Amino acid sequence: MSYIAAAFQKEDFAGVGGPNIPFPSDGPIASCVASSPGGPTHVLLSDTEAEHIPGCNMAFRKSWLEAIGGFDPQFRVAGDDVDLCWRLRQGGGKLGFSPAAMVWHHYRGSVKAYWKQQKGYGKAEALLEKKWPEKYNPVGHLAWAGRIYGHGLLGFLEKRAGRIYQGTWGSAAYGRLYGGQANALLSLALMPEWYLLTVTLAALSATGYFWKPLFLLAVPLFATVALAPLVPVVRASSRARVAGDSRSRLARLGLQSLTAFLHVLQPLARLDGRIRHGLAPWRRRNKGELAFPSGRTLWLESKDWKDSLERLPTLESELRAGGAIVRRGGDFDSWDLEVIGGLFGGARVQMADEVDGKGQQLVRARARPRWAPLGLGLAWALLALSAAAAYDRAEVAALVLAMAAITLGALLFRDSAGAVAAAHGSLRRLGFKD
Repeated sequence: MSYIAAAFQKEDFAGVGGPNIPFPSDGPIASCVASSPGGPTHVLLSDTEAEHIPGCNMAFRKSWLEAIGGFDPQFRVAGDDVDLCWRLRQGGGKLGFSPAAMVWHHYRGSVKAYWKQQKGYGKAEALLEKKWPEKYNPVGHLAWAGRIYGHGLLGFLEKRAGRIYQGTWGSAAYGRLYGGQANALLSLALMPEWYLLTVTLAALSATGYFWKPLFLLAVPLFATVALAPLVPVVRASSRARVAGDSRSRLARLGLQSLTAFLHVLQPLARLDGRIRHGLAPWRRRNKGELAFPSGRTLWLESKDWKDSLERLPTLESELRAGGAIVRRGGDFDSWDLEVIGGLFGGARVQMADEVDGKGQQLVRARARPRWAPLGLGLAWALLALSAAAAYDRAEVAALVLAMAAITLGALLFRDSAGAVAAAHGSLRRLGFKD
């Protein structure tokens, strides 16, 4: 507590947290759980400022808790700490981190308890996504601004060669080590949704029984996808420090095998909790009406001159008020706002203004659909394979592939149509006409 208090005295933080360390006396299973993914960890923006501090080691100023209304009671299993940190930062508060403010933490002591915990975390992620949709990407994962610190697999993914900033010809006064970024491909293979991809390829491989070319194509892909997560899992679990380090080699091997099993189990548990509570990759993020996804330009005549930089925030607010999830265009984007309809599509809006012949301002806004390139490519590929199977008189394979292509096409249409409808509706409410 003295280190927490020192951090509060040093800077005007709204809250302060620190690391958590597993009890060595909790037993071998708890130590395996501590070396597995999904545990409480901090997300740091710098050495002293955090984006998130876990609930097992956090302290807050009473005035800040009262100002934001305390914890949200809807988060009963998990997610309460994440929501609280976001609301504090949204209100202008800063979160501090003190590496010396360590606490001992009891990790789950059985595989069953670990499974239940991770399912609960999946449910909490779904609840957080409903309250903070703008913080989630189309797949349904958080995009943290800071760096996540943790044990086991997180540590392994970060073990890439760093770079030392030394200036031109070594002219920098103080050399600084920049850690290597996590391996994107390995990170992707360890996401919960990777299991859905594995099951999909397994189904395609089974369909290959009715058409040999599909079998020869799908089985190698299935084997690659199924085995891809095992490489980082085995390496991370073999390097994990578990309670049996001082035991016999056979005992250590058993605990490392259990740790590897927990690495495989954790994404499944999260996936179960996420899908059961609506956080599925195929979810529709825009719940409004649908409109045919075609590009359309709307216009507005105004006697009061306003720059697009003034009108775009108004449009953005109108979209958000209608329940849409909106993203602003970046420095190199040709579009101004993007309405995210889901994983498979959305809509992009461009705005321009000019002076018409009457001396009034003429504002044009074009909303056009956007389809996910990978989804669109897969739909066409499945359709082509279906046609090839039909040509070879493999009716069962042709039917399965055609149904898969139609399903994917329907998702592409739904997501883009919902986003286009939201964009057109918001523009019309602001006075734009067709």
